[in-house]
Amino acid sequence: MRYFILVPDGAADLPMDELSGKTPLEAAKTPGFDMVAEKSIIGNVRTVPLGIAPGSDAANLAVMGYDPRVYLKGRSPLEAASIGVDLKDSDVTYRVNLVTLEGEGPYEDLIIKDHSSGDISTEEADILIKEIQKLFGSEDFKFYTGTSYRHLLVIDHGDVSYDLTPPHDVLTDKTAQHLPRGEGSEVIRDLMMKSYQVLNNHPVNIRREEKGLNKANSLWVWGAGTKPSMPGFYEKYKVKGSVISAVDLIKGIGILTGLKTINVKGATGTLHTNYEGKKDAVIKAFQEGDEFVYLHMEGPDECSHQGDLKGKIKSIELIDERILTPVFEFLKEDKEPFRILILPDHRTPLSIRTHSSEPVPFLFYDSEDEKDNREKMRFTESDGTKGIMIEEGHRLADLFFKKTE
Repeated sequence: MRYFILVPDGAADLPMDELSGKTPLEAAKTPGFDMVAEKSIIGNVRTVPLGIAPGSDAANLAVMGYDPRVYLKGRSPLEAASIGVDLKDSDVTYRVNLVTLEGEGPYEDLIIKDHSSGDISTEEADILIKEIQKLFGSEDFKFYTGTSYRHLLVIDHGDVSYDLTPPHDVLTDKTAQHLPRGEGSEVIRDLMMKSYQVLNNHPVNIRREEKGLNKANSLWVWGAGTKPSMPGFYEKYKVKGSVISAVDLIKGIGILTGLKTINVKGATGTLHTNYEGKKDAVIKAFQEGDEFVYLHMEGPDECSHQGDLKGKIKSIELIDERILTPVFEFLKEDKEPFRILILPDHRTPLSIRTHSSEPVPFLFYDSEDEKDNREKMRFTESDGTKGIMIEEGHRLADLFFKKTE
């Protein structure tokens, strides 16, 4: 048996006036999703437990079968695993975004324009992070380059109690409203302010400004966490497999659970990613003996954060056309039994440009148990409400791998 989980990150949304009351999933042309949906179990699943922030860390842990209430120790430690940082038990990790701030006057009056600095390249970001490490790093205070705008700070004997805000949650707000709070947090707040003085006129950002690109002119620190411990994926489900993603968080979950991580050249985590390369990587993994592949596609989520409705619909359609359809055809032709699970990790409504906690639709196809959805239900939020409801998101993986009925 082969198992394929496809996660179109943040694809689920809310009805929009611009789409005559439809969601982007409903408005998108998705013949592949539609075809598979007619033969699948369709329902809704709560991937983010009540009382937990709707982050990609909690949601993807749940999709992979790990209860976030037990195993979530912060987002940044998962990213540290992907970057290759060997954490000590005394280390506290923090996600560091390179963000775009705009405006005049003191740091507190600047506006948070872009949480991703226009999806800055990893090569440019590496130059900036190394400059920050040279100026502000120490033996107990270390910066590490991640991917694009996503980076890492590790503080020996740091503090997880600071009140830190994800920048994608507060776009267009003044920084003053969301600077770190809590006893001792001034060390983080001062770092962010000093980073602006260094980065705003750095040669990398001067060149970006000349090209009409957003500057990566400040660090934004959030997502504190500590070293996690999780049972291995094979230990849980007795299948061996791989994770494919452009996002360090997802790769980190894979590494910490004993799955292989497959890097695809040109994978960006945006609308403009290497769809063919990811599709080929999935097929190759199965051909080389993997029983399970987890493919995470970040594009719909990033489009939502940017407020890009057309881009979000396009991203969904490209995932349907260039990923699901050819992978499904390969699995069908290969004759070995297979199951496919498709679901967003969480919703990212364009109206708020950040994540939300509502249940998301899922589609569960089993080649040995095809369903007959005479109503031709689609993989959409509204049709998900017509199917079964799974309140504990991590239980869906148990259903998928048949640990439960």
